[in-house]
Amino acid sequence: MNTLNELAATIAQRAKADPESSWTAKLLAKGPEKCAEKFGEEAIEAVIEAVKGDREKLTYEAADVLYHLLVMLEARDVALEDVLTELARRQGLSGIAEKAARS
Repeated sequence: MNTLNELAATIAQRAKADPESSWTAKLLAKGPEKCAEKFGEEAIEAVIEAVKGDREKLTYEAADVLYHLLVMLEARDVALEDVLTELARRQGLSGIAEKAARS
């Protein structure tokens, strides 16, 4: 998880950069909706590679998905640590039971 934490910190830092000098800053300057759209595009690309069975391309697209997820979280001021805390809370729970508890 250290790599994800480092990436989240880099994204937070670059959010304050000049959009002309940083892809992350440029994306965040377009707003949360654009960040969400870009995340969705990357997720679809990952799904396509998963269906095709191309391990190398799926790995590349999965990295893009994680990056764009973190950008989307930054755009909505949701800390990676909050997501990790939620995942930790769910550990050991049945997925079926967890979903039923949300209803």
